Amino acid sequence: MEFLIIIIFVAGYLAIALEHPLKIDKAVSSILLGVITWTCYAMFTSDHHLLEEKLNEMLPEIMNILFFLLGAMTIVELIDMHEGFRVVTNQITSSNKRKLLFTTSVLAFFLSAVLDNLTTAIVMASLLRKLIPGREDRLVFASMIVIAANAGGAWTPIGDVTTTMLWIGERISTINIMKELFIPSLICLFVPLLYQSFFLKGNFETRQVATEFHTTSFERNLMLGLGIGGLIFVPVFKTITHLPPFMGMFFSVGIMWLTTELLHKKKDSAEKQKYSAIHALSRIDSASILFFFGILSAVGCLGAIGALQDAAVYLTNTVGNLDIIIYLIGLLSAVVDNVPLVAAVMKMYSVEQFPMDHRIWEFLAYAAGTGGSLLIIGSAAGVAIMGIEKIEFFWYMRRITFTGFLGYTAGAIAYLGIAHFWGH
Repeated sequence: MEFLIIIIFVAGYLAIALEHPLKIDKAVSSILLGVITWTCYAMFTSDHHLLEEKLNEMLPEIMNILFFLLGAMTIVELIDMHEGFRVVTNQITSSNKRKLLFTTSVLAFFLSAVLDNLTTAIVMASLLRKLIPGREDRLVFASMIVIAANAGGAWTPIGDVTTTMLWIGERISTINIMKELFIPSLICLFVPLLYQSFFLKGNFETRQVATEFHTTSFERNLMLGLGIGGLIFVPVFKTITHLPPFMGMFFSVGIMWLTTELLHKKKDSAEKQKYSAIHALSRIDSASILFFFGILSAVGCLGAIGALQDAAVYLTNTVGNLDIIIYLIGLLSAVVDNVPLVAAVMKMYSVEQFPMDHRIWEFLAYAAGTGGSLLIIGSAAGVAIMGIEKIEFFWYMRRITFTGFLGYTAGAIAYLGIAHFWGH
């Protein structure tokens, strides 16, 4: 039974990884993978009570993540519908190539920390199209946005889905992960920035930033402030109430929903609908939520049959050093989706073995969050930029992979050095 489930998992995983060549959405492969693995377990086991117990044990953890993502996506859409992001992006007017590279990358780094790397990549890609006329230069800038967004998302519990998973799973705490990973994440960005800046010279043609808006200045600023404030409030809410993070996220959604109702109450129904939370819900990427459900279910099944525990023992016996294992997992996340990788590691090593804020969890948050930058398909931000700018896989590998590797390795060394210095 175990061998069959592993074979099914590998086949499903290949279908997910080969989404573009197969032209089958990875959400489809993921959902089928999650259901088929558990069905296989159910068909071959004689202890159905134990199966039900394991399934019921897994579901709350998955639902916490999915509800959290649903709320976060709704907030982001509400900001975007009110053109809130343009409040930030319209402030960038420099035409100097090096200065613009640093400005856009640092902005992406900090935006990603409070939004997420995918949303940040989309917002910044839209900005780059307005600022940079030449395609070759724009591809380099867009690729650096991938590195910046992934680095920025790694050091906060709401910046990257893998860090969020570790936070919700009580492997890391808010203040500690921000304190421990900020410097390594910043180094992960600045090493590639310095490297790429050597190849950039001169200025771009000055371009006028669009000033045509469909919302008022008050509406844009209010929704941007409420949205970012609401996202930042979630970890505070969890700390104060000890309720699951999705409760804080839904509280923020409720406040923003109420605000939109009051803000547009005098408009006609058609106009009001364009800015409503209901419309925001229709715009969110529902396929991504279904993808997470499927892959987390499948990984949960591997944990239930003991396959991940066996993998942990094997890695410990062969590689031995946990730091090296986590570093290699980060490199692997450039090829394999980081969500199931992190889910697998969380099942491989228990919180009883390694308590909250142990080095393994902090380093995993960094590695899984930033390692995906090595390939254009290695992260949600990369895939988004790939689609928007039509970046070729091998172009990115030739021009950016080494840059990403330098940043990833420099940040990893920085984290391990700081941890060793402080005896962590």
